[in-house]
Amino acid sequence: MTAEKKKQKGILDYIFQFAGEYKGVYIKSVVYAVIGVAFSLAPYILMGDMVKKLLSGDRTFNTYLIEGLVMAAFWILRVIFHTLSTNTSHRTTFKLIGNVRIALIDKLSRLPLGTVQGMPSGVLKNIICERTDSMEPILAHVLPEFTANICAPIMLFIYIMTIDWRMALLSLATLPIAGIAMIWMFKDSGARFQKTQDTTKELNDTAVEYIGGIEVIKAFGKAESSYQRFADAAKENANSFIDWMKDCIVPFSLGMVIAPATLLSVLPIGAIFTMNGSLPLPDFIMIVVLSCGLITPLITVMSYNDDVTKATSILGEIDVILELPELVRPEVSKTASKHYGIELSDVRFGYDEKEILHGINLDIPEGSVTALVGPSGSGKSTIARLIASLWDVDSGSIKIGGVDIRELSLSDYNSQIAYVSQESFLFDTSIRENIRMGRPSASDAEVEDIAKKSGCYDFIMELEDGFDTIVGGSGAHLSGGERQRISVARAMMKNSPILILDEATAYTDPENEAVIQNSVSELSKGKTLIVIAHRLSTIIDSDQIVVIKGGTVKAKGTHSELLDSCDLYRNMWEAHVYAKDTDEVEGGELS
Repeated sequence: MTAEKKKQKGILDYIFQFAGEYKGVYIKSVVYAVIGVAFSLAPYILMGDMVKKLLSGDRTFNTYLIEGLVMAAFWILRVIFHTLSTNTSHRTTFKLIGNVRIALIDKLSRLPLGTVQGMPSGVLKNIICERTDSMEPILAHVLPEFTANICAPIMLFIYIMTIDWRMALLSLATLPIAGIAMIWMFKDSGARFQKTQDTTKELNDTAVEYIGGIEVIKAFGKAESSYQRFADAAKENANSFIDWMKDCIVPFSLGMVIAPATLLSVLPIGAIFTMNGSLPLPDFIMIVVLSCGLITPLITVMSYNDDVTKATSILGEIDVILELPELVRPEVSKTASKHYGIELSDVRFGYDEKEILHGINLDIPEGSVTALVGPSGSGKSTIARLIASLWDVDSGSIKIGGVDIRELSLSDYNSQIAYVSQESFLFDTSIRENIRMGRPSASDAEVEDIAKKSGCYDFIMELEDGFDTIVGGSGAHLSGGERQRISVARAMMKNSPILILDEATAYTDPENEAVIQNSVSELSKGKTLIVIAHRLSTIIDSDQIVVIKGGTVKAKGTHSELLDSCDLYRNMWEAHVYAKDTDEVEGGELS
């Protein structure tokens, strides 16, 4: 869907797009609202009828008592149907918002990782939580009440037309002036509203960055400059609202003063019609009474403009996310992999417009250990993530067991891959549940057994609550090495035939690295293992080492073969040995 078509969508288009099975319930709330409006107008008609009877000399008390009771009944019915409408629309809106949030989270799980990582987390969180939640009063009220407040003046106008068409037109005399004022006020509302949203997003992103980087800010004495950036964003956000409101004061005041003043035309001209005999006095009084309630509902409708603009903008942002291209995978695998060897054929891939991988060809035999090495930014992690199906290749193919991974369903493919990245992520739940995520059906005994095999058991049992210890947001209550060991245990629990370790020991100390290496040895027995490592000494026993530079394969072979044939690998190895020796010397001096 093009951006142009998206701009043409209105609030009702979005409501019915996301309402799904609740469309009928929304329509029911509108019907209740319209019935309530009809009942709210009936008392005014009865009031005019009572005035007519009084002017005609009718002094029968029971007549007025009955009409008064009927007026009260109509008003009660109006309240009942208004309540039914509001209750129905609110219940439906809460369900709709819940569905929208579920749809957004479900969508994110089907998007390529690069697409998700390219979205600022503050923006996503703001859309899914605050902005989606802020639509509740709008969606719950706009559709039924907007409809009701449009129907009310139309019904009144039609009724006044049946009495005297001239007076009906006169009752609308103030609308053109008020309309001009409203057009003046709303002429740039779309652009101004978008500016408020942009500055709000900037403020959210700045706040998230400031809070997330508070440790670095304090350590490097950047508190003043970082705070100034946040303060500037907050000021810009406030000014976007203040400037908009300032420009709206004059036209808004004119519109609100002139629009309801229907008596300015109805009273003097109606009096002239009555004096010359073309308008009966009872009808004149009836029209005066009814005209007072003709414009107010329209003002209410116009007051929804900001809410409608806001909801349309939010729903548009949601729609943009839901329309993002997904990883194209079949619901059911077209064929099954014959083995767990991996083949990359002329794989090309890039971020945005920049190509990162330039025709990668690589065979990874089943049950082998393959290490990817190379300078930083060479494309090692990109290859690993493509194999893990976190992105799709731009061209070429990746095959598992002779089957293109794009022919396998995500559930089937994910069951074959266990992926441990350098930035391990734990959920804010117990250690037991974080490990169990590798295989949700695992028993407590199986979780503890895996913890022993992965070298986690001892440090877990030293914690206050053992396996029931809550790790905190992103595992903040544990050290980096402990988080990584839990991640390896989770991968072991999954027990997939293919294992990818993307610099899994990059941020660990030597003690934790040794434990993780032993765990990996246990985990990778009989599996196809792909390792990305910056410490070359950990991968010298690999079946094959692939040297990546500039998004291309420069060389591949065993450790000894590459030392003889690849200058880049030999230089990397010498640098690694030198750094390792330097660390050992410095460590000895310090001890």
